[in-house]
Amino acid sequence: MLAILLAHAAAALVAPPCVRMAGRRGFYALALVPLGSLVWVITHWNDGQRVRIDWAPGIHLNLDLRFDSLSSILATLVLGIGALILAYCAGYFDDDDRQRLGIFAGYMVAFSGAMFGLVTSDNMILMFTFWEATTVLSFLLVGHHAEQVAGRRAALQALLVTGAGGLTMLVGIIMVGRECGSYRLSEVVVRVDPHSWSIGVAVVLILIGALSKSAIVPLHFWLPGAMAAPTPVSAYLHAAAMVKAGVYLVARLAPVFAVSAPWHPILLTLGVLSMILAGLRSLQVYDLKLVLAFGTVSQLGFMMVLLAIGTPDAALAGVTMIVAHALFKACLFMVVGVIDHSAGTRDMRRLSGLGRRAPVLCGTAILAALSMAGIPPLLGFAGKESALGSILEADNLTGPVKLAVGIGVVVGSMFTVGYSVRFLWGAFGSKNGQASDSASVPEPQRTWHPPGALFVAPAAVLAVASLAAGLAAPGLDRLLRPYAQTLPGRLDSHLALWHGWGTPLTLSMVAIACGLLLFEIRDRIGESANPRLGNADRVYDATLRAMDQLSLRMTGATQRGSLPLNQALILITLILLPIAMLTIEARSRVSLRLWDSPLQLVIGLIMIGMALGATMMRNRLAAVLLVGVTGYGCGAIFALHGAPDLALTQFLVETLTLVIFVLVLRRFPADIEASRTAAFKVRRALLAALVGATVSVLAAFAICARGTDPIWHRIPSAAYQFGGGKNAVNVLLVDIRAWDTLGEISVLVVAATGVASLMFRSRRFGTLTRVADAPGYTHDPNRTYWLPSSGLVASRHRSMVLAMTTRLLFPTIMMLSAYFFFSGHNAPGGGFAGGLTAGLALVLRYLAGGRYELAEALPVDPGHLLGAGLALAGGTATGSLLLGAPPLSSAIIQVTVPIFGHIKLVTAMLFDLGVYLIVVGLVLDVLRSLGARLDTEDPMTTGSLPVIRSEGETR
Repeated sequence: MLAILLAHAAAALVAPPCVRMAGRRGFYALALVPLGSLVWVITHWNDGQRVRIDWAPGIHLNLDLRFDSLSSILATLVLGIGALILAYCAGYFDDDDRQRLGIFAGYMVAFSGAMFGLVTSDNMILMFTFWEATTVLSFLLVGHHAEQVAGRRAALQALLVTGAGGLTMLVGIIMVGRECGSYRLSEVVVRVDPHSWSIGVAVVLILIGALSKSAIVPLHFWLPGAMAAPTPVSAYLHAAAMVKAGVYLVARLAPVFAVSAPWHPILLTLGVLSMILAGLRSLQVYDLKLVLAFGTVSQLGFMMVLLAIGTPDAALAGVTMIVAHALFKACLFMVVGVIDHSAGTRDMRRLSGLGRRAPVLCGTAILAALSMAGIPPLLGFAGKESALGSILEADNLTGPVKLAVGIGVVVGSMFTVGYSVRFLWGAFGSKNGQASDSASVPEPQRTWHPPGALFVAPAAVLAVASLAAGLAAPGLDRLLRPYAQTLPGRLDSHLALWHGWGTPLTLSMVAIACGLLLFEIRDRIGESANPRLGNADRVYDATLRAMDQLSLRMTGATQRGSLPLNQALILITLILLPIAMLTIEARSRVSLRLWDSPLQLVIGLIMIGMALGATMMRNRLAAVLLVGVTGYGCGAIFALHGAPDLALTQFLVETLTLVIFVLVLRRFPADIEASRTAAFKVRRALLAALVGATVSVLAAFAICARGTDPIWHRIPSAAYQFGGGKNAVNVLLVDIRAWDTLGEISVLVVAATGVASLMFRSRRFGTLTRVADAPGYTHDPNRTYWLPSSGLVASRHRSMVLAMTTRLLFPTIMMLSAYFFFSGHNAPGGGFAGGLTAGLALVLRYLAGGRYELAEALPVDPGHLLGAGLALAGGTATGSLLLGAPPLSSAIIQVTVPIFGHIKLVTAMLFDLGVYLIVVGLVLDVLRSLGARLDTEDPMTTGSLPVIRSEGETR
């Protein structure tokens, strides 16, 4: 199972170059991945295989996979139909845009892998991860034609509905996991008490996610909208795979939660409504894909009803309908794609006589539509017969409930027959004698392009499979029966094409007869392109508008464009909430020492003085420098407390921050204008004092609230034992709590990208221009400079002392940076400190020579450094999994080499190298954004203009 997931991940990565090189024929090669995986599934059918890889067992985050009967059924559909869909794509798409088509292929293969992971996950958190992966991939696939408004709207609508449902489901999963003490599905079904009120609430939340994913009323509207996607997406995601996720979840939980109080009222009611309302809509629309889309919603409601009943007989009927629906609906969607591709339209009013022009395609559609309508000898008939019988014999439902559900299913089946016949008539029937506004439209005979055999073959395979499965219903029964036997009770029914005369057969005949009557009176039902009945799009749009209005009002009340007001609201919240909680919950007594050394008092007084002075300075640069002194004072206090790593980092960050402030202040006047100088205000001073007091009180209570020995007593020994380093701070950052560090450096990358986006607006500025490529530059062999770019700096702005100092200090600082990096595991330093030191070296080069000198110092695009650092850190985090170890596990390598002697290397150093590159890339991006970019916009800035040489004079 793990190999299948890895194979799909690898195929998704190689899909873009594969399709770019081979064109649409590359889809055939990609189809081999799910096809090979299908062979494994068939040969290991229901063998109970399990995979367990510990990730973070303390918080139940483990890679738990289980291959049982239900997983076998869904995996077969996902992989088998996935392989056919990929082959179908080769005939559906053209080679016009190979780059976009390659990305599409990668998404399709990744979706197949995500669905396989979803149906084999035994850990509910892992299942949710794959669940959301299918949501994101669905968004990307539905929005394939991003240049079209309809495609963007449909993708966003599907993302919002299914994403919100997934987040709601996550809350329910957490509630179940906390109640049971485990997130493993195989353990939850044993430990959970389905009658508990808290579990009842969790069930409702989980069902919201399942209903949204499977497009059940009232969350069904996103599925018809998603028909803006390419037809292969509709045939796979919206017929055979993604929409089955909610049905699968209900089937997985039914053995234990079917007796929960909210289970039957929610699923039976909404399932029956979905069958009827969506079936009616299928008789009202003209687009063939919409007919099938609303039919899918109707059939999903049918499956929900069967699997929600909670009896073995109903479960057998439910999984039979899952298989039947995947076969006939994926086939019919592919048929529509062939029609659209060959005739240029999906509007049934514009189609006429295709049955004669494409008999093979018509026969394929007839087989699939007969299965959808429940006509013998197709599998759909066997499933519907079993379903009607299981409803009538459901002993866990009361008489009125059985009657209501039975009537609802029969009515829904009538609509199914009606829109099945309407689909065949609309796609292949001759309408030449019909009075219609389509008479002026050219007939398809004039525009029809016969499809190739390979284009039709995938749909034909599924149609034949529907027929073969129906004829082999007893054999299929043996494959599906093991899941049904997991539900409480006795399994009495079996799959067969003939059970003899009885109530189920009578009801099937009634449904077929009434369905044909509905087709005959279809004009009276009220065909319309935008029918009012059941159109939830209006509700969706109204909801979005209401949310927009609410957000505008909330923003208008809290964000009025006044920075002092915004800050005041934030700071007041910071004061009130913690103090209120301390008043209610605080149980500890505060006992603190004012200082350990008189130096702390002196440094504290200096910091207070500098902070007060910064509030009174009118010169911007002086105020920034005074604020910087408070930061250096904080670093000195760290050093006095025996924290050299924190002190070093504080000094480096403070220095770099001062430089960034100076770069920004170049665009401001030196002094604050008198009109903008705020007089002393008691309210602001009081607010500032209260914030300082609140933070101090919180820190005091936090320190004194500890009731056991602090963990830091164990950190030094743990750092050396498990992380192989004596510097506990660095080992914490790159090993013990490296997940936090990975998140933090990801934020740094996002921040750097945001700064660059704000400064460059339309595009990233790219690699800086080097001196030799500067406009107007000519080399003067008679003159030499301390720095390469000195010749490009106007003489009145050039400082020989600064250039000399930079020439001497830059290599020294870079060596110090390397020292901090390599020694950081056992001495003060590390990737963060080393990267900051290298950043300061770049700052020095920039201040001495401007943007061209910065390019000479490091001629690399900052984005490449940021990406390489994040990839290196992330690869180190997950690479250990390939070796069977938990993520971020460190390995210690000890070697003895000549000259250097005994060397001990820890693989966490690679993670630290990623941090180093990200920090250097961040500094370079900031300098390029706030420095070099402003240089190009301000002609008076030092180093902004290329030199113009005339008679050896620099001007």
